[in-house]
Amino acid sequence: MSDIPISVLVTTKNEEDNIARCLSALRDFAQIIVIDSHSDDRTCDISQEFNAETILYQWDGKYPKKRQWCLDTLDIHHDWVFWVDADEVVTEACVQEIRALFQAQRSEAGFFVKGQYVWEGTVLRHGLCNNKLALINRKKIAFPIVDDLDIDGMGEIEGHYQPVRQAGFEGDVVGQVTVPLLHYAYEDDAGWSARHERYAHWEAEMTKRELWPEDPVLWRQMVKKHLRTSVLRPYVVFLYSYIVKMGFLDGVKGYRFALSRKHYCDAIYRKLR
Repeated sequence: MSDIPISVLVTTKNEEDNIARCLSALRDFAQIIVIDSHSDDRTCDISQEFNAETILYQWDGKYPKKRQWCLDTLDIHHDWVFWVDADEVVTEACVQEIRALFQAQRSEAGFFVKGQYVWEGTVLRHGLCNNKLALINRKKIAFPIVDDLDIDGMGEIEGHYQPVRQAGFEGDVVGQVTVPLLHYAYEDDAGWSARHERYAHWEAEMTKRELWPEDPVLWRQMVKKHLRTSVLRPYVVFLYSYIVKMGFLDGVKGYRFALSRKHYCDAIYRKLR
């Protein structure tokens, strides 16, 4: 079976606990590049064991940040790029859907890809998923400059906003991959809480300064715009994850996950105030 004509880019720093699981699921793609920020663990060694191209990256404190630097600088063999984080695993069903999509030339600018959370060792079948514009045509989509260099929380990597369509491609369709990948975002309470405290500070400052780029999907942009500063956001997020998306069917872990999303939004609102 031929390789899927997509270049997978995996950005890493100290991911030795995750990288093997991530790379082992990517064998069907034509090119795999690991872009590592000088890890001091075995991330690069493990990447090379999987025959992934391994590039060392040193941020200069300016734009472009890491992902756009990759698009601008690396020898990427294909127009289509799939961003996969080291703590994500592209399931076989997701691979097969992408393979079917790319058996013909694609005219879309990109595809959203859902991430199904693995929480406390359990795959959550319900509740809130993330949905990132992670599969993109690099000639049509880029990461914008949002002027957040003096905001702590993200550093070298682009933050939690979607890349945008470049000039001349504003009307190109953005599709959706329906089968999710797995997102092993939770390591323990302390790690999860510390990371999201940093993210909350960054997100609050982005909102205060009105730096958010527009989401490529209009209804998502409208929802985000109205909820970002609302005191109701933590409760809306909890109810959406636990009730609307039926997180209650995942039992106690579904409740704990929905509650964690509420706590994150609580932290953002406190920092906004």
